[in-house]
Amino acid sequence: MRPADRLFQIILMLRHGRVTTARALADALEVSERTIYRDIADLVASGAPIDGEAGVGYRLRRGYQVPPLMFTGDELEALVIGAKLVQAWADPALGKAAAQAMARVEAVLPRALEARIAASEMRFCAPGFMQPAPLREPMTLLRQGMEKGLKVEVRYRRADGEISRRMLWPLGLVFWGHCWTLGAWCELRQCFRTFRVDRIEAVMICGDGFDDRYGHLWRDYLAAARAEGETACAAGGAEPH
Repeated sequence: MRPADRLFQIILMLRHGRVTTARALADALEVSERTIYRDIADLVASGAPIDGEAGVGYRLRRGYQVPPLMFTGDELEALVIGAKLVQAWADPALGKAAAQAMARVEAVLPRALEARIAASEMRFCAPGFMQPAPLREPMTLLRQGMEKGLKVEVRYRRADGEISRRMLWPLGLVFWGHCWTLGAWCELRQCFRTFRVDRIEAVMICGDGFDDRYGHLWRDYLAAARAEGETACAAGGAEPH
């Protein structure tokens, strides 16, 4: 890693305001603690507001703006692929946001990297015909429910064709490579349940809220889903409800 890249990585690791030891920085960047002490001194000399001392730890004062980003070629390819996957497999609103984000990145790229990102955009494809946009539209409201902690009422079609209405607490979305599933607390069943997003025919956000600000319900769902998955694998597999 070039010294300039290492300095930038140190800024990123300290920007959350938590005290981080030189040993932790050295381990993460695979250099010696002596190198970290020298890098910290260089950053302070250049005006970075870093507090701390050797043997205690360092932190970056809040409000400091990280310098403009400079991407490597591989990092740009990762962003291009990620944006294309979001556009092909996430809901239309998120897909539009991904395209806008990439446009902002491209607007500030140095000329030397413009050809690399143009080649990546041409050579990496993520066809969306396996998951047409109408089947992904419920994700927009599901994401709003998750972000704002609001319950959602859904019209759901099971694999056997049965239709039901459910009041759900939307906790998280999981992408399986061929479909999205929603992890939620179901008020009808009074337990955690998993629902395929492409089987949700309608979504309505309700005024009632639920509290998962710290992700405790999502962690409980994941634990329950893991246990259910292990049982299903032992029994020969199972489909989401």
